[in-house]
Amino acid sequence: MASIELKGVTKQFGETVVIPGLDLAVQDGEFMVFVGPSGCGKSTMLRMIAGLETLTGGSIHIGGQDVSAKGPSERGAAMVFQSYALYPHMTVEENMGFGLRMSGSSKTDTAKLVNETAQRLQLTPLLKRYPKQLSGGQRQRVAIGRAIVRRPCVFLFDEPLSNLDASLRVQMRIELAKLHADLKTTMIYVTHDQTEAMTLGNRIAVFNQGRIEQVGAPMDLYRRPDNRFVAEFLGSPKINLLPYQWSGPSLALRVGAETLRVDPLTASARQEQFAKGAHLGIRPEFMEVTTDDRGLPGVVEFLENLGDVMVVYAKVEGLAEPVRIKVRPDALKSDVGQRIGLLPDWSGALIFGSDGQRIS
Repeated sequence: MASIELKGVTKQFGETVVIPGLDLAVQDGEFMVFVGPSGCGKSTMLRMIAGLETLTGGSIHIGGQDVSAKGPSERGAAMVFQSYALYPHMTVEENMGFGLRMSGSSKTDTAKLVNETAQRLQLTPLLKRYPKQLSGGQRQRVAIGRAIVRRPCVFLFDEPLSNLDASLRVQMRIELAKLHADLKTTMIYVTHDQTEAMTLGNRIAVFNQGRIEQVGAPMDLYRRPDNRFVAEFLGSPKINLLPYQWSGPSLALRVGAETLRVDPLTASARQEQFAKGAHLGIRPEFMEVTTDDRGLPGVVEFLENLGDVMVVYAKVEGLAEPVRIKVRPDALKSDVGQRIGLLPDWSGALIFGSDGQRIS
């Protein structure tokens, strides 16, 4: 096991700056997730940690040692790729033991480590099969097993589940979480899937254009995002960001062409924040649908039935995007085209300034 420290890391491809300067500390035994949209630099950063990409500037330390100039095999890190990267002419057993054999491990030691790892990953019945005889989930377990047998101090995962179907992704997420609890090895996991990030990581680093916007525990980032980018990226359905103007004398927010009244207690407690803010952030679970005059006036535009919950999409006059509200299906008394009120739970409301930073 080992900690990882990134100090002023930069990366350029010609004139294009991909990582403008990044600092991050990953603790020994931590499961850190890099999450962000495609092209934000998270996979490039992972490849630099692995030694597959050179640094333009800065340094990378693993286990307290500067490994910036060392090759991939000298860093004590094992990487699992999105594409599995298995040798098609080798059996599962041969694929898993290949790295050990190349490093000079004896046949006896290699066989022992391969068998122990295969048992842990439920691959023992598959050891004599070839990759073409395996399902996608089985191939990914083999790729993970090949990394485990090397006993690395750091595991690096580059979107390993993106090629699997939805049910397999859920199953593999559970297996990866169990694996981390069992091995207690430092892991960095790259994904663009915020669900994977929220369910797997001890901490999450949210990437945007080569920078880290925020680092923290999943629920801390979800409940108290530093800015609009983090707020919008985490959560499904995504957060409602409503542009507004505050009217102190009338205790109301002007949202689009409509008015949202604020109760006197909330207005008194948050008047200064309302006055400084430009966008009201409310997650769908912190909105209530009413059929009286309470809340922001809207019209039901679409109903998305997800089984356990219903997502109501409501059109508010003057807003480009519909407002999303998450409710229990049996509690909904509205239908498409019906006028409703959208009532926020102010305890879960966030306020963002014109610069996109959270005020409260």
